[in-house]
Amino acid sequence: MTTKSDVKFAARQLSRHPGYALTVIATLALAIGANTAIFSLVNALMLRDLPYQHPEKLATIYVRATGSAPYDQRSALDGEKWELLRDNAPSLVSAVTGGTSGVNLTSGSRVQYVRDERVSAHYFDVLGIRPLLGRNFTNDEDRPNGPKAVVLSDRIWRSVMGADREAIGKTMFVRGEPYTIVGVLPPHTTTPSDAGVYTSLQPSRQGEGGGSNFDGIVRLRDGATWQQAAAEVNRAWAVRKQRYENANPGSTVTYYLAPLQRAATDSVRPQVEALMFASGLILLIACANLAALAIVRIMARSGEIATRRALGASAWQMHKQFWIESLALACAGAAVAVGVAFAAMRGLLLLLPEDFLPVATVPIDGRVLAFTMAVALLTSVLFGMLPAFAVPMSELRPAARSTSGRTSLKLRQVLIAGEVAVTVVLLAASGLLIRTLIHLETLPPGFSPNGVFVAKVSLDDVRYHDAAAFRGLLRDSLAAMRRIPGVQNAAAGLTLPYERAMNDSVALDGDKQEQTDILYATPGYFETLEMPLLAGRTFRDADGPNAERVAVVNRAFAQKFYNGGNPVGRIINKDTRIVGEVSDVLISSRLSAVSPLQTEQTVYIPAAQMPAKSIALAHIWMQPDWIVRTSGRVSGLPEAMQRALASADPNLPVTGFYTMNDLMNGTLATQRVEVALLGTMGALALILSAIGIFALVANTVAQRTREIGIRMALGSTTLRVMLRVSRSGIGASAAGLAIGLLLSAAALRVMRSVVFGVQIYDAVTLAGTILTLGVLAVLASVLPTLRIAHIDPATVLRSE
Repeated sequence: MTTKSDVKFAARQLSRHPGYALTVIATLALAIGANTAIFSLVNALMLRDLPYQHPEKLATIYVRATGSAPYDQRSALDGEKWELLRDNAPSLVSAVTGGTSGVNLTSGSRVQYVRDERVSAHYFDVLGIRPLLGRNFTNDEDRPNGPKAVVLSDRIWRSVMGADREAIGKTMFVRGEPYTIVGVLPPHTTTPSDAGVYTSLQPSRQGEGGGSNFDGIVRLRDGATWQQAAAEVNRAWAVRKQRYENANPGSTVTYYLAPLQRAATDSVRPQVEALMFASGLILLIACANLAALAIVRIMARSGEIATRRALGASAWQMHKQFWIESLALACAGAAVAVGVAFAAMRGLLLLLPEDFLPVATVPIDGRVLAFTMAVALLTSVLFGMLPAFAVPMSELRPAARSTSGRTSLKLRQVLIAGEVAVTVVLLAASGLLIRTLIHLETLPPGFSPNGVFVAKVSLDDVRYHDAAAFRGLLRDSLAAMRRIPGVQNAAAGLTLPYERAMNDSVALDGDKQEQTDILYATPGYFETLEMPLLAGRTFRDADGPNAERVAVVNRAFAQKFYNGGNPVGRIINKDTRIVGEVSDVLISSRLSAVSPLQTEQTVYIPAAQMPAKSIALAHIWMQPDWIVRTSGRVSGLPEAMQRALASADPNLPVTGFYTMNDLMNGTLATQRVEVALLGTMGALALILSAIGIFALVANTVAQRTREIGIRMALGSTTLRVMLRVSRSGIGASAAGLAIGLLLSAAALRVMRSVVFGVQIYDAVTLAGTILTLGVLAVLASVLPTLRIAHIDPATVLRSE
């Protein structure tokens, strides 16, 4: 039979059995669709070229340390490292950024909040971006105290400047300071930050943050090699390498250049890779189910196969015929899977928080479609050809029907055991994530979040570098907020619970320096949040700039530095008296932390006693919060808070309004996404496994109807026969469950970095997995045997 004839014959066969065809297509659509959706993420994050000129020449600098404290991470730059790199690595065009923050932008009478990235000269040269209008930053604008310059994105140029082509050379106020517009970026231009405006960073050894907290980005010059560039970086930073190795005997440090794409995706790469692995397991489960179904179909066609073999058809011709049928079904399933993947990605992007992914779009492009077709081809082999090879054609004849039937049953039991084992791993993994999320959500917050409303404001503004102006803003705006009907109390603080705090060092007794979190707060801050006071007092209006310097610390601070004793009256920073101790609150942890939410040693200082230099520095990185506690639902509260702020400064836009629960939910956004995605994978695996077990037992009942009738005619009870038949599904499930637990012992170890407050081998999770799968396996095995109760032994014997 020619291939064309095979295709026609396959179409006729499938049209005669639409139930089988639709079952296969639907199963493949779900399994391939899940893989296509996750691969589209992998493609967007790790495989697609970055939208810059010659992206293969873009890199960031990583540092690898060996020895007692090994690590491999992106290298942060300070002023010294930046100057050494800039002046001693001729193979590279280098630039640094100071990060992205929100700033207030004023043009004419219009004030708005925008995202600003502070960048050095040559930043746009590194990215290969040429301005639509004007130019990039010059070296003169890059030096400390140089001219203030700004480059606008296309959207800000259009929305703020009205697409004025004469905008170059004009002035706009950024952070309350006049900046000269020197460039406008082309439309649809993207950068790693996708900011609205870009201002000159002017990095140095004494710059913002003490000349630290810079991120480097480099481009390889034409004619240079990466090996040459890496050698130059290591020579340039030899003095820094030597300092680290002297301080850490036995350790070595090496700097290397990694693609820019790695730095952009480091934060989400492990989760995406885990999801790709999980979706692959779903595909294997689906193929196992379909392979078992294909074996049943092959057995049902044993008469046809025997006849064709007798007429001269070779075993290869028969195998080819089965594969063509499977390939046609796989292609149809893949076509539907593209739609499933598109819908899944739309849902996923709606689920993800804003700016969660470091890419603007996740398209289903040619590479994704090629992947989908490759998966379809693979599945056609896994559930089409392999089952055919597993059941020898020589056994498919009437005389060998009993033997081949037993072979078929054993093969299907092996497949069911395999898919149950994989399902155990997925359920245990998703169960751990669910338990982690429950643990994090039920941690005592240390304050009362209900009824607290938050307004965030950017004070990265030269007008509020003056301490008196800063104090006046707080005083006047909070007084206006307290007058809002329904507001019980109002206060302001640099950060709140659930947010990441600013860390710095404080001097304890004997000038010993210790790292802690530090934030300022106004009187009423602790009362508005209803944070329990454990000792001493909180802040008063009398704690002004000319009064004794005071501080309040939390319980974690007292426990760590004063052995849990009463800290009230102790002196820190030589002149600051601790006057109170409050409860610990949960905050968003630091990068090296062991949990997304945890407590940290914290020092609170009165906002009125903040030095001007510290005010300016803190507001570069942090947007302070105005908080109010209400007695109930207050209509129009955001607008009222905005008016209260405007009464103190009409040119100070609110960057966002939140509840305290909003802040907590944002902190745990990653955990919620992980639970949703892996939980969906686990549920899908569970459904597919249940279908497979049900099909195995149902087919066993159909194949053994004659045997069942004879047993019942000889006196066997219906219940005994049902239990005997259901053993095929229960036995395969039990074997799969045991294998799955063994696999989980190895697989769950890789989840240590995403599981918090729960042991990796959590008894509750494993017991829940065993119970869920066990109950489902029993139900899926017993339900098909209910048909046995309707079998009439006399009818069966007469038909024989």
